[in-house]
Amino acid sequence: MLETFPNPAPGRDYEIEIVQPEFTSVCPKTGHPDFGTIRVLYVPGGLCVELKSFKLWLQTYRDKGIFYEAVTNEILDTLVAALAPRRMTVCGEFSARGGVTTTVRCTHEASA
Repeated sequence: MLETFPNPAPGRDYEIEIVQPEFTSVCPKTGHPDFGTIRVLYVPGGLCVELKSFKLWLQTYRDKGIFYEAVTNEILDTLVAALAPRRMTVCGEFSARGGVTTTVRCTHEASA
């Protein structure tokens, strides 16, 4: 479902930051909706992600019961498999539930 396109400057390290401030999923314990912001920061290798397909792919989590830690790591794993970036960090900043906010950050570094 994720679409990609060739990196227009593959000889240069540069960062792409994508922010989706309306991420939703479902708490697998309570069934209540979870809300948050997903931030992706990456240095592309040979490919970049096409933004509309990225947005639509993230929307597939809307009805999925998944913990914050699992969804953040799953997003990273899927993007790394599709893009083979030089570096990538995915940060899930989840809204307060019971007065507690949660931020999950996971990182990938390509082997030299």
